[in-house]
Amino acid sequence: MYGRPGAVYIDLPGNLVLTSVESEDNIPCPPKVPLPPPVSVPPLPITQMAIDVLKGAKKPLVIIGKGAAWSERGPLAVQRFLTRTQLPWLVTPGGKGVVPDEMARCVGPARSYALKEADTIFLIGARLNWMLHFGMPPRFNPNVKIVQVDLAPEEFHQNLRTEVPLCGDIGETISQMLGQLGTSWKYAENTEWWTNLTASSAKNRKAVEAMAVDHSTPLNYYAAYHPIREFLRENDVIVVNEGANTMDIGRTMMQNALPKRRLDAGTFGTMGVGQGYAIAAALWARDHSPKTKVLVVQGDSAFGFSGMELETIARYKLPVVTVILNNSGIYRGLSPEDMASVDGDPTLQFPVLSLSAECRYDKMCESLGGVGYTARTVPEIKQCLAKSFEEPSRPSLINVFIATDSERKKQEHNWLTRSKM
Repeated sequence: MYGRPGAVYIDLPGNLVLTSVESEDNIPCPPKVPLPPPVSVPPLPITQMAIDVLKGAKKPLVIIGKGAAWSERGPLAVQRFLTRTQLPWLVTPGGKGVVPDEMARCVGPARSYALKEADTIFLIGARLNWMLHFGMPPRFNPNVKIVQVDLAPEEFHQNLRTEVPLCGDIGETISQMLGQLGTSWKYAENTEWWTNLTASSAKNRKAVEAMAVDHSTPLNYYAAYHPIREFLRENDVIVVNEGANTMDIGRTMMQNALPKRRLDAGTFGTMGVGQGYAIAAALWARDHSPKTKVLVVQGDSAFGFSGMELETIARYKLPVVTVILNNSGIYRGLSPEDMASVDGDPTLQFPVLSLSAECRYDKMCESLGGVGYTARTVPEIKQCLAKSFEEPSRPSLINVFIATDSERKKQEHNWLTRSKM
């Protein structure tokens, strides 16, 4: 291709490029550089309408989903928006890290109260799916207004009517709103809504921390997560989290400071994805971010769906670390003593949700070419994590034996978590 240096041409098959040509004096020019893809934003009157609805809300709430992470300017724009407006916010599991969990005005600990009482919700790249209870009462205010920004127009009006749909790139749309918002308005902290959110957050955070610092054995879930949480604060880690209580509690206990650093069952609640996700994450880290570690935290039941992939991880020489929170069952199991005391046909006597008591998954990892550890105390978990992440080219598995009757913090609504047995 020849022509005027620096001109824009249409390159087959129809891509707009900044050309790389020779000058009239046959002096080579730099190679052609593709222009960045176009982005879309809503019309200014529509984004102004969204701002007006948020300003008029008495109980506003921002919910950040994983869609915000996939916009090039999304995370930074969302963080600037929250800093400027001082609106209360929380994230979906896939949205963790778009805004650091420890950033001001996070009301994640008061999630149930916030969802139930909010009169206006600003959805940023999030869906009203099962993880947000479809936006339905009793988990949501029946009269809640939804302001939503998303790149895909089919995401609007799902389960609830969208009051103001903002169809466009999330980062660019939020940046446009910031330009219209100015610097004079922010949500006041002396409102009854913020006071109640703060009180609810403090109450729930206190309950969680009480369990996290209770290091008596056998450990509860929150205490077992305590050294994992501390490890994550000091390292760049991609977390793969899978299970029932293990995953739900992990969303609370494992903090994220960066986007795209957490994988779990996701939108469809699919079990068995843990080790497969870990392989993909480890290959990416190996090739693109060698200092990034990969940590899988699973329940023993979740591990059973894809545990044989440890052989693949060992064969590929990937330093994936797996922590199993082993309570010997699905939701709960039997202690070795209780299992040994059962008489009669085990197919009739053992609870259907029980697994083998204190099954030695660590030995399984060793047999497949990795390193296995067992842990029962917080210091032991901490030591095992340190040793595991020193392994340069093989998997490690830490089999953490926790209380067979350990449970989540008491939930206000149990209709999605109670046993149907």
